[in-house]
Amino acid sequence: MRPKTLDHVALWVADRDRITDFLTDRLSMHVIEKTDKFTLVGTDARRGKLTLFAEEGQRERGALKHVALRVSDLEAALAGLDGVDVERDNGSAYFDVHEGLRLGLVEGQTDVEYDLDHVALFSASPEETAKTYSDFGFAPDAETRVEVGGAYVEFHSGEPGDPERPLLNHLAVLVDSADETLEEAKQAGIDVADVVDAPNTLAVFVWGPEHVKIEYVEQKPTFALK
Repeated sequence: MRPKTLDHVALWVADRDRITDFLTDRLSMHVIEKTDKFTLVGTDARRGKLTLFAEEGQRERGALKHVALRVSDLEAALAGLDGVDVERDNGSAYFDVHEGLRLGLVEGQTDVEYDLDHVALFSASPEETAKTYSDFGFAPDAETRVEVGGAYVEFHSGEPGDPERPLLNHLAVLVDSADETLEEAKQAGIDVADVVDAPNTLAVFVWGPEHVKIEYVEQKPTFALK
């Protein structure tokens, strides 16, 4: 299992239009694709994105602490958040959006503004969880952090639980071959949740540690989203 990049973070939300409006109006992202089931938002379809799946009912944060986006100029990015309650933290900033979704901005070198920098997850055992993610193709980076394609998944002490209506749908990483990933997952005894053959992608979904679903997605030659 050889993920190349952190492709997107998928969320279940009741009001995807409200969150989409925030992302496009305040963070200069745009709608890449919208269907009856989901809205895909980002600045580049081939880089880090957020997928907002429409789902009824109030959401529970569960395992998801926050999603952080990378920007080249933090102060310039924060200028678009006038009136938003922002918490500053050592070169980064965090704020609540809607339905329990907390986003962050991290200043760093980036080819694409608002690319994914990291996802922070609650874990009952952060160090052990980080070690287990290596079985899913993520590279160790620190005791409680793993890396994929220059982006990270961090594990913070806390109880992720197993909520009936979680905010987090799944984490997605890009791979060259979904078919090869599927065979490798089966050989490793990893619990495969689903395989989805979509118009632009072929994806394998597996269950990772602490009820977090991970998608390994291959972009087909017909992939033409922008």
